[in-house]
Amino acid sequence: MRGDPVFWREETPVPELVLWDIDHTLMATRGLGRELWAAAFEQVTGVALREQASVTGSTEQVILRETARLHGVEHDETLFTRFADALGAVHVRRAAELRERGHALPGAAAALAALRDRGVRQSVVTGNVRQAAEVKLASFGLDSYLNLEEGAYGEDGERRPKLLRLALGRAGVKATGAVFLGDTPADVAGGHEAGVRVVAVASGKTSAAELESAGAEMVLDGLADTAQVLAALRA
Repeated sequence: MRGDPVFWREETPVPELVLWDIDHTLMATRGLGRELWAAAFEQVTGVALREQASVTGSTEQVILRETARLHGVEHDETLFTRFADALGAVHVRRAAELRERGHALPGAAAALAALRDRGVRQSVVTGNVRQAAEVKLASFGLDSYLNLEEGAYGEDGERRPKLLRLALGRAGVKATGAVFLGDTPADVAGGHEAGVRVVAVASGKTSAAELESAGAEMVLDGLADTAQVLAALRA
């Protein structure tokens, strides 16, 4: 754990609300996510995916718009709506394959359970469309710890700060009462713009040093040490 030394003190209050990014923070799909994305893209555009716009820290609305541009496909709100439906449906159809090929990251379930046992409310803020997010979380047994009605998803907007503010509003929690966990500099920047403290997890493609440079209040190498996760959230 990087940042100022933190000791787990039971008298230090836990946050009222913990918001989680999904991909590379709680789970990994080991390449299947891109395959499902490509299938949905071809279904709604009639064009085989040759190149996908950068997905790191982005949302499905932005990824689709930029990927459509790369393929000379006209983009509008209707295209995104059709794509979101197709992407959710292909996740449902291939949920068994997702369970087989992907996995929850080490310690993810234990961290979620520990927070639930302490009465902490939890939800997600993700660029995934909601149905895809629900399938992913259910596939790895993580959905039962989360109130997904209080989350924010790819259909809700293009930028992470907007999604965070929507989740806070749905939960009825002030930014000062929440912590956001994500794995990219975009997560850190989005959390800060929304006024939320960020604990970054170096479990994706971004190194701990990069997440520190991005300004995360605390950086974890992963979620395997539950006590360390709780300490970071209490800091």
